[in-house]
Amino acid sequence: MQMDELVSAFPQQLRDAAVIGQQIRLRAPQQAIRNIIVTGLGGSGIGGTMLAQLAEPELRVPVVVNKDYQLPAFAGPDSLIIVSSYSGNTEETLSALDLALTSGAHVVCICSGGKVAEIAREKNLDLVLIPGGMPPRACLGYSFVQLLFTLHKLGLTGDCFTADINAAADLLVHEQAAIAAEAEALAIKTAGQLPVLYAEAHYEGVAIRWRQQINENGKMLCWHHVLPEMNHNELVGWTVNHPSTVVLMLRNRDDHPRTQHRMEFTKRLVEPICNQVIEIWSKGETALQRMMYLVHLGDWLSVKLADIRKVDAMEVRVIDRLKSELADKA
Repeated sequence: MQMDELVSAFPQQLRDAAVIGQQIRLRAPQQAIRNIIVTGLGGSGIGGTMLAQLAEPELRVPVVVNKDYQLPAFAGPDSLIIVSSYSGNTEETLSALDLALTSGAHVVCICSGGKVAEIAREKNLDLVLIPGGMPPRACLGYSFVQLLFTLHKLGLTGDCFTADINAAADLLVHEQAAIAAEAEALAIKTAGQLPVLYAEAHYEGVAIRWRQQINENGKMLCWHHVLPEMNHNELVGWTVNHPSTVVLMLRNRDDHPRTQHRMEFTKRLVEPICNQVIEIWSKGETALQRMMYLVHLGDWLSVKLADIRKVDAMEVRVIDRLKSELADKA
């Protein structure tokens, strides 16, 4: 399948992921969970960032997203460590898994196979298998939804998100044509420019997802920041002209009222000194639905950018080159 076909299938992926999640069985931790660590990188790790922000109002324990070879020193028997690697062969995640085993933490592995699955079976760890054979960045629906179900199955959250997932899929199916058209219009305005992404802090995971997809699929550099933090530092960088930048502001009706005022000020400040400012408003009745809506729009934007720039959205040879060089130095 090509990337546009994979992006188009995202709503169905959410539905399929919900079915997988409802069927998984996890063992009860030996002691109370005091912290959660989601370890994973790239398309396998971004779901952890969104999970931490989405579940924050309900969870009574902290969530840390780990994107490194190592684990935080506090990882221990009262930790839930969720190992997320779509391929099951991510070098950094395998290193973190090894440390998780020695920490005595309760470990749950989410992957499509590979070495993570082998280790999970060998060590009798909880293992959640998702469909394989696709680029990890095209399988966010599978990995993200399993994170939600993992927390629920271990008694850390409720299950109201289950209906929410299917409602999000319905929304995306209904809006699919409009989303693709909006993405194409955004791509025309953004290609050849440096995209700057701004979002409210609780939607940073979505902004990161946009950046990652523009990087990998569109083969473009861009950056992101969040408000209100951006107003305490980066705002000063907008006191000179930046004519090659396009500012994309990801907005939601549940953004904090004070942050919305900050967004409006920031928009007025940067409009005269950048190429243009484009506000992108989410749709959906809940935070999860709004997240999925924006994720889908960003994914479509990255594909449309690839089309306009005449690059292959699927190709990531430079990453393969890095992996080959690292293998030579192992």
